[in-house]
Amino acid sequence: MQIIDARVRVPQAGRESSKYAAPERQTEQYDRVLDLSEKMNAGTLESLLESMESQGISKAVMHAETEGNEDIDALNNSLFKILEQHSDKFLGVGAVDIYGGSPGTASIQVRDASDRGLVGVSMQPSFAGLDIDSRLLYPAYARAEELEMVVFLHTGINYSRMHPIRHERPELLDQVACDFPNLKLVACHAGWPYAAEFCAVARRHPTVYLEFGGLAPKYVAKSGAGWDTVHSLMDNVLQRQVLFGSDWPVMDLERVVEEWNASGLSSKTLARLFSENCAELFDL
Repeated sequence: MQIIDARVRVPQAGRESSKYAAPERQTEQYDRVLDLSEKMNAGTLESLLESMESQGISKAVMHAETEGNEDIDALNNSLFKILEQHSDKFLGVGAVDIYGGSPGTASIQVRDASDRGLVGVSMQPSFAGLDIDSRLLYPAYARAEELEMVVFLHTGINYSRMHPIRHERPELLDQVACDFPNLKLVACHAGWPYAAEFCAVARRHPTVYLEFGGLAPKYVAKSGAGWDTVHSLMDNVLQRQVLFGSDWPVMDLERVVEEWNASGLSSKTLARLFSENCAELFDL
């Protein structure tokens, strides 16, 4: 089965700073739980391409994802360079400046991303101290809807001790989906610990997708881990709204592919998860 990875990150070596850096209180739990800094600094484009080849991943959606400690234009330029070199392997999702730039600037950056052939934009509202439905983000949402760009949003828990998780609750995403009914929205990390509520949002809005990057699939499939509703609905009413993502280099590609294959989902659901939904979302 061919696989499309809905979310990998721009390798650190290709960014303006070759070393991952963020405030200590932002990274301490990320490093304890996920070894984030070490993985970001160790991941290379060459190792990503090798892992994709070995796991049958034909394409990946590469994100200029940032928690706000980088120059947005420089980060997007890093993404463009990789896309120019490997257009057969990657689609691109750009960053927009929600960390101090004006709402108008973010809207212009969405337009520029579309003009340069990107398929979407990434936002992490909690790291900017913003709710998902903050009116400061609405010009960017409106422009993305107009241009048929997909918006990827960090949802649920983050491990930064500087940024509260209340900014990314499911009812806030629901409000955006109500206000922009034609905007395709992807809930990155699928919203745990509010997993059941995010399922309700996706069930209400066929324009909302759940993406599982940065997670160990064995826990999504484990009863009592907080994912029971998600796992059960993936095989039926949400089968067309789930996306395989690794969040490479946070998660090893071999591990996530192996664990999803062992998750107990039907072969039809796995085909939807691994490739068909992403192919439809991006008209591949």
